[in-house]
This record gives sequence, C-alpha cells and structure tokens, in this order.
Amino acid sequence: MDKEEYINSIKRVIISSEEIQKKLIDAGKYIDNLYDGKPILLVGILNGCFVFLADVARNVSVPCEIAFMAAKSYFGTESTGEVQITMDIDRDLSKYHVVIAEDIIDTGRTLKVIHRILKERNPVSLHVVTLLDKPSRREVNFTVDYTLFEIPDTFVVGYGLDYNDYYRNLPYIAEIG
Repeated sequence: MDKEEYINSIKRVIISSEEIQKKLIDAGKYIDNLYDGKPILLVGILNGCFVFLADVARNVSVPCEIAFMAAKSYFGTESTGEVQITMDIDRDLSKYHVVIAEDIIDTGRTLKVIHRILKERNPVSLHVVTLLDKPSRREVNFTVDYTLFEIPDTFVVGYGLDYNDYYRNLPYIAEIG
C-alpha cells in the first residue's frame, strides 16, 4: 500500500484524538473510584489494545501492573467466528484486581472467551473497560462495565485498530472504504 492509497482510503474521522483524550480522563477516574487506591492488573488484548491500554494506564492513579494476551478472531474485515488464544498471561490472577482494557467489542465472542478464561483463574475482581462498543453487532450476551464510545456498525481503524495491520498509528478513529 502506498502513501496516497493509505490516505485516500480514509472516508471520515468519526472520533477525534481530542474526544478520545477527554473520555480517557473519565475512564481513569472510573477505575480509580472502583479500586480506591488498591493495586490493579491492566490486561490488554493484543494487538489492537496497545495504544488504548497505554493511555488508560497514564490516566489512572492507582498502582497498576500491565499484562497482555493475544487472541485472533478476524481476517481482514470479517470475524472468523472462532477465538484462538495465541498468547496467554503467565501469572497467578488470584492476587489481582483485573481490568481488561479492550479496544473494540463487536460480536463479543472474543471478549466473552477471554473474560471466561480470566474469571476461571479467580481474580479478586474482574472488570472490562472498552474504547469502542458496537452493540448492534453483538452475537453473544456480554455486558461491559465501562464504554468510552458506542459506535454504529461500520469498520473502523486508528488508535491501535487496524485493517490488515495498517492504520494503527492514526491518532483518531476513522472509517475506511
């Protein structure tokens, strides 16, 4: 993909960098109030979460550790319907208040599987904070604890989200086409 094709494929910005930063402050306050100074483990689902997780960590004041998992359920713009854990956490979660920082919840299948896996490891508590939620695409029953933005059923990139590994570096959320 050349630079011109890259830029021209962005249809429109749907959430600006400034809007994201404002909502991150609220998310940090939510987590701080939830844990009231107790240490937490922020868990990010790679690869899409890395930007969001870093900014969530910078907006909380409670002591936190960070861990990552990796899961695959997409090829291009389509969900495959199967969730495959490709990297797991190797620590005892029973000692942690765990907060999953997810970039986007679409069908909900991936997050439901990851949530179940982590819950089975008996964390002290388990909450989910997501940057984006597409409830119209939900295929499984799953409730998120805190959502920064609810979006319509459109394919988005930027701020860590990708299309075939491109666009993660955009500082905003955009629709491509």
